[in-house]
Amino acid sequence: MRSRSNSGVRLDYYQHLVHKTILTHQNPITGLLPASIDQNHAWVRDNLYCIMAVWGLSLAYKKTADMDEDRAKAYELEQSVVKLMRGLLQCMMRQVDKLEKFKYTQATTDALHAKYNITTCGAVVGDKEWGHLQIDATSLYILMLAQMTASGLQIIFTLDEVAFIQNLVFYVESAYRTPDYGMWERGDKTNHGWPELNASSIGMAKASLEAIKEMDLFGSRGGPASIIHVMADEISQCKAILESMLPRESKSKEIDASLLSILSYPAFAVEDLDLSNLTKNEIISKLEGRYGLSRFLRDGYKTPMEDPRRLHYEPWELSVFEGIECEWPLFWTYLILDGLFKGDKAQVLEYKEKLAEVMVKGEDGLPLIPELYSLAADKVEAEREDPGSQERSPGGKMPHMWSQSLYILGCLIQEGYLAPGEIDPLNRRLIGQPRPDLVVQVSILAEDLYIQDLLKEHGIDVQTTQEVGIIKVQPARVLSHIYHHLGPGQNKKLGLSGRPSYDIGLLGTSQLYTLKGQTFAFTPQFIDQQQFYLALDNELLVDMLKTDLAYLRYNWRNLGRPTVTFPVSHNMLVGGELPPALLATLQKLISGYTTGVGIHVGKLEEFMSTSCFTSLDFLYLSEESPVSDADEVTQYLDTLLSPTFPKRNLLSTPRLGAKRSTSLSRKASFRVLGSVRRSRSVFVDEHNLPDVKGDNVPDIRHSPSMSKLREGSGDIDCAELVEHLKDTWSLQEQADVLHYLYNTQGPDWDTKINMREGVTVVMLAGELYEKAGQLKQWSIVRHMAGMLKKRVEDLAQATTDLLVRQKQLSVGLPPQPRERTITHPLPPEELAKMIYDSCGEDSSTAVLTQEILVYLAMFIRTEPNLFREMLRLRVGLIIQVMVSELARTLNCTGEEASEHLMSLSPFDLKTLLHHILSGKEFGVGEVERGGGGKSLSIRKMEKEEVTGMSRLRKQVTMSKDMIIEHNDKLRKGHDEDLEQSMQVDRQGQWLRRRRLDGALNRVPVDFYTRIWNVLKWCQGLSIEGQVLPSSVTNEMTPGELNFALRVEGILNSIPQPEYRQLMVEAMMVLALVVDTDYKRSLRGVIMVDKLVSDANAMFMGELKTIFKDEVDSNTVEFRTGAANICTDFYDSAPSGRFGTMVYMSKAVAQTLDCEPDTVADCTIA
Repeated sequence: MRSRSNSGVRLDYYQHLVHKTILTHQNPITGLLPASIDQNHAWVRDNLYCIMAVWGLSLAYKKTADMDEDRAKAYELEQSVVKLMRGLLQCMMRQVDKLEKFKYTQATTDALHAKYNITTCGAVVGDKEWGHLQIDATSLYILMLAQMTASGLQIIFTLDEVAFIQNLVFYVESAYRTPDYGMWERGDKTNHGWPELNASSIGMAKASLEAIKEMDLFGSRGGPASIIHVMADEISQCKAILESMLPRESKSKEIDASLLSILSYPAFAVEDLDLSNLTKNEIISKLEGRYGLSRFLRDGYKTPMEDPRRLHYEPWELSVFEGIECEWPLFWTYLILDGLFKGDKAQVLEYKEKLAEVMVKGEDGLPLIPELYSLAADKVEAEREDPGSQERSPGGKMPHMWSQSLYILGCLIQEGYLAPGEIDPLNRRLIGQPRPDLVVQVSILAEDLYIQDLLKEHGIDVQTTQEVGIIKVQPARVLSHIYHHLGPGQNKKLGLSGRPSYDIGLLGTSQLYTLKGQTFAFTPQFIDQQQFYLALDNELLVDMLKTDLAYLRYNWRNLGRPTVTFPVSHNMLVGGELPPALLATLQKLISGYTTGVGIHVGKLEEFMSTSCFTSLDFLYLSEESPVSDADEVTQYLDTLLSPTFPKRNLLSTPRLGAKRSTSLSRKASFRVLGSVRRSRSVFVDEHNLPDVKGDNVPDIRHSPSMSKLREGSGDIDCAELVEHLKDTWSLQEQADVLHYLYNTQGPDWDTKINMREGVTVVMLAGELYEKAGQLKQWSIVRHMAGMLKKRVEDLAQATTDLLVRQKQLSVGLPPQPRERTITHPLPPEELAKMIYDSCGEDSSTAVLTQEILVYLAMFIRTEPNLFREMLRLRVGLIIQVMVSELARTLNCTGEEASEHLMSLSPFDLKTLLHHILSGKEFGVGEVERGGGGKSLSIRKMEKEEVTGMSRLRKQVTMSKDMIIEHNDKLRKGHDEDLEQSMQVDRQGQWLRRRRLDGALNRVPVDFYTRIWNVLKWCQGLSIEGQVLPSSVTNEMTPGELNFALRVEGILNSIPQPEYRQLMVEAMMVLALVVDTDYKRSLRGVIMVDKLVSDANAMFMGELKTIFKDEVDSNTVEFRTGAANICTDFYDSAPSGRFGTMVYMSKAVAQTLDCEPDTVADCTIA
């Protein structure tokens, strides 16, 4: 008999350790592991982590086997792994009905259970009795299934099981927008059953989707029917949201040790190495102690201050857990594995030594890892006084099998029995490695021969859609329809319907597809003109193309190059010619480089050997597939892009600039014509506008309501209106008449125009919508779109992109209840209804709101820095600011500016929004539009325009008399500082900045953390009658997102953005007080609005003293702005002799009854 080698002896030791601590508890029937010896509950997550050591040990035996006995042990261990994985599969498949429901509802009650009965695989608690929705656990199962299958294990046996796994992919692919209960099953840290969006769950979902993509679950013996399909765009969404959240875990947890599981083994989900290291350092610095790491700050689990009679905590009691949280050795095992995978021997040695000190010797002298270490009740106060000074005792499960498993896995790698790649056969550990530069392939197609000839005249040689040959070109909506019939996902026996119909993103349409011997290419989603009008704007179209090319550069991870198919259609032409913006972009693409991306323009056939290919043959693989030659999907696939020509006319041929018709009676003309303009609800306070010609600036909030229109409609002949509608050539008059008829007679009223029955108002609005779109009359397009209740295709996705990046949204104009807040993703129909309801009868603003949401989502994806220190985006206020900015730039009334805003093209509206978000100056020019008309265009200001005196003179809102008086005062030398703060060339600068920052809810860096510190020294802050009590510091930590949202909610009760910003400045002065010895003077509830009022009064007092003679002679008048604050105070810089912060500091000193020697300077950034 051969003697055992040293490696064999050592592996036998680990086999003994695994058997004693893990496998001895495995159920012989189901293969599941209990949470502890005295409990029959099997947690999905715990089982997966526990079996990792068994899997690793089987690989080590297989690798170093020198005897048949070793190979037998390897096989036995493998089968233990397979049995557990299949046991979990059986548990989940018993709840297949929940899986099917959850794909459409994302409801917590429809989630797969987090734990099951160890002997029956059945449920152990009800749907509402536990936080079952734990996406990280389900994702971990998918990840380990992929890794183990890649290592050679056969876990999935039948196509029915393949279909179930495919639907598990659908289950987790929405993780980036689905709040869950997270690794600790508690959701919000108060454990009240409130799910949160957790970064650890999103990261694990991302890793699982990447791992299982195109995986054959039957291994080398499988075929097309056993391959799992994953949409690349869902992975990209998870990546973007994950990176935007880190190092934060969720709203209530500013940091969490569970993130270690996605930074390194097993997930390796974070591609940005700097962000990964930042998050790891945050975890260690805030959570590490002598015995391990706390799970998160103020974790009350198993602490002596926890009430064991209830699972939840009251918000006020969370602070009592601070500094005494239990410490878990488990997380040191993650850090050991992290060091092993990164080759950091010092990190491995450090945490191996720390772990050795807290391990407990069990029977046979085996090292065991406790679940946690907790403080005794009599040591709490001493620990708070001197953190880390007190001894702790082991508690919880002994051994903690999860910790034990990861410890053994680390030992096997450290001692050389396993290589990191053996437990990571899919090479996820290499995810952060640099990638080669990407080249995007672009194929430009002409809709027909006419467009082909136009392009050829400019040196652009392209094919038509009919000449492509073997490749068929289809719109993106067709691909979405195909994936709804995803073969592996549909299974009648299990009651599975397949993938929900979502829009297909750019990564999906940038691949070539094969189906039954045919090759298909799909155009990007944004080119589809069937739904919304955005694709009718050529400038926006090419801008979105550039944005998408840049997006591909950073997000393409597939094999092969991305291929973008860009069709040029008749709708893109202006006067039968190619527009300059489109032509310039196409020529730039041909040059081979644009927006930092390498481009290769060519024919689709030329890209066959270098493109990324995906098979769609799953449509025909299953006998249960509904697809046949006569099926609707096949018919859809056989339909090429249809030509885009206008429909036949029911209305008169439009003529831009046509003079107003006089066929209407005087009464009808008065009530009907101009009704669209009067329906606008956007209001700009006259104090916020420059001086314009005319006696008064109109208040455009008031327009005839629908009820008033109906009351007065009886004395107007509708037949006369229909006749006028038929005869007039003016698009604007057609819009006015249709608006009036829509509101008085209803959308389905039969106009009987041209003696035709059944021609309703809505039908005519649809025709006018199309005609106005062709002629680029955007004000009419938007209003007709609102009357038709149109919804932008990407509306739900756009709001989701904003919300999951920790931004809240509000639509409608303040105050509430008109302004509606959106805090979580909503279905498209519900979201559109909320927007239309919040805008009342102003359908134009409802459509404009949708448009702005789409642009905000574009910006947050491509330029997230624009949204720093902004928690809530108030679209209504943003629209108001856009109007006021146009009024300021054009020196016009608010009503005129509102109409100008509605008349901007989508691209110019997007450009204006970007200028406002970035705070940059902009210029306004005129451009030619379709049909020979002109409209305004937003352009970037040149440097000389921004600083030149010609521009500064246009911005002066002070009257000439006041300028002269001010200059006289300055010449008299009353005060040199006055010259700095009130010079003419900066008039309006700070008022504008405060209005912009207030509308965007922008605050200084670390604002919320500093306000938390203020509340620690006083009893609360009062703003406009609403109190932010100091007790919130007991509920929330300084960096907690929930605290920031609480502060934001109080500030958002202020409807005027510039006044809101003064409140922020006053609160910053209070924060400065906390940094001084005067903080002890902070007591009681501080009235912040009174501080602002007092500061304004002091400012006014000094100005009246300086200008005493002029005030007495009524030659100088100080205007009052929002909330009765002087407009000059709004327009003062924060710092300087006459700066707002100076007077705020004086007001604070007066309120606190203390007079500091010097006034602290503060910059509001």
